[in-house]
Amino acid sequence: MSSEQGRATAGATGEQGGLRRTLGVRDLMVYGLLFIAPMAPVGVYGVLAAKSHGAVATVYLVATVAMGFTALSYAQMVRAVPRTGSVFAYARAGLGEGPGFLAGWLAMLDYLLIPAVAYLFAGIALNSLVPGVSRWVWTALAVLVTTALNLAGVRTAAAVGFAVLAMELAVLAVFVVAAVVVLARDGAVRGWWTPLTGVGAFSAGAVLSAVSVAVLSYLGFDAIASFVEEAVGASTAVARAVLRCLALAGLLFVAQTYLAALLDPLDPQQLAADPAAQGSAFYQAVDTGIGHWLHTLVAAGKAIGAAFAALAGQAAAGRLLFAMGREGRLPRRLGTVDRRSGVPRLALLTAAAVTLAAALWAARREDGLDQLTSVVDIGALAAFALLHASVIGWYAVRQGSRAWLPHLVVPVLGIAVIVAVIVEAAHTAQVVGAVWAAAGLAVLALQRGRGGKPGHVGRGGKPGHVGGAG
Repeated sequence: MSSEQGRATAGATGEQGGLRRTLGVRDLMVYGLLFIAPMAPVGVYGVLAAKSHGAVATVYLVATVAMGFTALSYAQMVRAVPRTGSVFAYARAGLGEGPGFLAGWLAMLDYLLIPAVAYLFAGIALNSLVPGVSRWVWTALAVLVTTALNLAGVRTAAAVGFAVLAMELAVLAVFVVAAVVVLARDGAVRGWWTPLTGVGAFSAGAVLSAVSVAVLSYLGFDAIASFVEEAVGASTAVARAVLRCLALAGLLFVAQTYLAALLDPLDPQQLAADPAAQGSAFYQAVDTGIGHWLHTLVAAGKAIGAAFAALAGQAAAGRLLFAMGREGRLPRRLGTVDRRSGVPRLALLTAAAVTLAAALWAARREDGLDQLTSVVDIGALAAFALLHASVIGWYAVRQGSRAWLPHLVVPVLGIAVIVAVIVEAAHTAQVVGAVWAAAGLAVLALQRGRGGKPGHVGRGGKPGHVGGAG
């Protein structure tokens, strides 16, 4: 057995401080759905209703199909390169060392800041329920609790995450049942087809404009790929979990927005004219259509769910830092694994420190939430574009594949979707993304200037180790 094969075996079994294979498909889906959050549309429902003229359910149908291209590219690359690090590993294999580092660098912006947004949202929601405790205190408490769970081990975090996800799905089920009962008894406030066709004339342009916002609700399913070295069944399990997670999230998003639109007393034109009312539009529909008790239940579920969405995000961020450290692209101490718990402890603590600093900074500012949310998504979208390019580079260019549909058409369509979303993104996000990318290029140039020799990409898409996992 070669030394590289020995290290790979150690990583699979947990020996020599390697990652341990303990996660099944269900566990992987729990992480993905936690990160996405089953009720993600609640916060953006009003914005989407205003943009799409009320055709919110159609927006999520189209967004699910659009993100399906990205899910298919992930499923293909995780089979070719079954390595922790997700898009960082895939871009290294398909495009080379430089693009690989840049993909990981761009993904870091997303993986480190999305948990900060989720922590802040949890702090704000809990502060609204218990005003006597400042939101920054709630935010810090959420960081400490979820970090402790992640450090305890991937199985412990997955078990607690499953319980929280079950709670979120139960709250969503209560909403669905209550909405169906009210609609059956009292009828819909607007036409039964309007969540699909909109109020007034259908506008494809308006729907596509809203899709550029809606696709951001799905960010997080890609984090599943970060656990490939901890999954029982490895790449096959991860590929299945990625596709199933996206499909299930799409179904939940379409169902809840369809029902909310039927209960919504506000006309889409009214929402468009009053942006301040857009953030609470879902709650307004629940209040008037069903009752304030459900409003409170949904708000509490969202508060707890947000904190544990951050748990999944922090875990994925830790794996990304671990992978980049193991391959010598970040300090190599980040690429070590705690022997007792089997998790990348230093990488997790580093991710926790960054997200805590960002969340507390935002929690003490009135505009903190707006500042964070304007930049978190741009890194993931840019990394997705490199993911699609990796499929073309690995299969069509390096392997000479003639399977044009999965290896050329799907990734090209995926890139087109991502470019369209980035063009529609806020100017601040575009600027921050460009600055972050420029910083990554500067770091890459500095590493090359020092004559660094990061791990190579060997045959079969298996990058060589630098410094080992232990």
